[in-house]
Amino acid sequence: MQYRKFGKLDWDASVLGFGCMRLPLRPDGEIDEPEAIRQIRHAVDHGVNYVDTAYGYHGGKSEILVGRALKDGYRDKVHLATKLPVWHVKTAADFDRLLNEQLGKLQTERIDLYLLHSLRAEPWKLVSDLGVLRWAEKAMADGRIGCLGFSFHDELPVFKQIVDAWDGWAFCQIMYNYLFGKKQAGTEGLEYAARRGLPVVIMEPLMGGNLVNPPEAIQGIWDRAPRKRSPAVWALEWLWNRPEVAVVLSGMNSMEQVEENLAAADRAHAGCLTGEELSIVAEVRDVYEKLRPIPCTGCKYCMPCPNGVNIPRNLERYNTAVMYNRMAREKDAYRKSKPEERADACIACRECEPKCPQKIRISEWMACLDKELGA
Repeated sequence: MQYRKFGKLDWDASVLGFGCMRLPLRPDGEIDEPEAIRQIRHAVDHGVNYVDTAYGYHGGKSEILVGRALKDGYRDKVHLATKLPVWHVKTAADFDRLLNEQLGKLQTERIDLYLLHSLRAEPWKLVSDLGVLRWAEKAMADGRIGCLGFSFHDELPVFKQIVDAWDGWAFCQIMYNYLFGKKQAGTEGLEYAARRGLPVVIMEPLMGGNLVNPPEAIQGIWDRAPRKRSPAVWALEWLWNRPEVAVVLSGMNSMEQVEENLAAADRAHAGCLTGEELSIVAEVRDVYEKLRPIPCTGCKYCMPCPNGVNIPRNLERYNTAVMYNRMAREKDAYRKSKPEERADACIACRECEPKCPQKIRISEWMACLDKELGA
């Protein structure tokens, strides 16, 4: 495992972090607890010292699972990160209420790395006006949190505004991969934070797994590379190639993924890709941008839908149909899905759209893809 200095904090972070938003599931959709615990502990045993969860992951059950996984001495081996769900904050009293609930679920007295979750302009103004930074200073003083950072889902000017708003930020977390150089914080945001001494944690390095099993047009480009590796490792190495990246979070949900990522993290260092390899990634990016119709990453921030529509699944189904030339198969699967979850159940209330980090016009896409998949 390779490690990198984590900003001004007195520790080195593993370049690979265990993200707990996509843990292994049982057939009934619940977390497969024995397997999830086995995978997390295996990663920690092999050098991962950054474990990331959040209040809302897995319907509120991820923090509980992580608390169980970090028993038996594992809590002392990692720096634990979780996030304040700013969308649940109505008054200043909610800061303590939510943090104390999270401490209980995680079975710990201290959260090492606490983040304001999914900041955008409006929620940032809300929690800022309620005094979240003053509150965080008190929570650090009483030992309940070690330091404060934020995760981000808005445009670059908002990112810079938040970074500059407080000298006490210890780190930040952004969505970034080789397709996201000019989206949200992007490459400019990554460099901006790094210049100010903020370590940057990367989420969605594989776009919710969308970069793992590429279509033939993409795989053919990867196959031309002199040194062979999987599409997932290509994506991870592209991030680790940048010295500004402190930690790359991976939502691993199989032991095979854990093992592959651990092996890649053993080789990770700034400048690990050659000029020729960077050109190959750029070519892949250009082809992907021509293929993918909807920029959904499956983060599920749009859920739950008040009318029961399974928004991420519908978007994923349409993307799969278009990108992989599987329209007939996806049409059949769409027709067999629950009627209340299909796109034609959308009433265009638009409640989901302000929550979407990608600013997808979801209601318009629901009508479009129902016309295509339901025909």
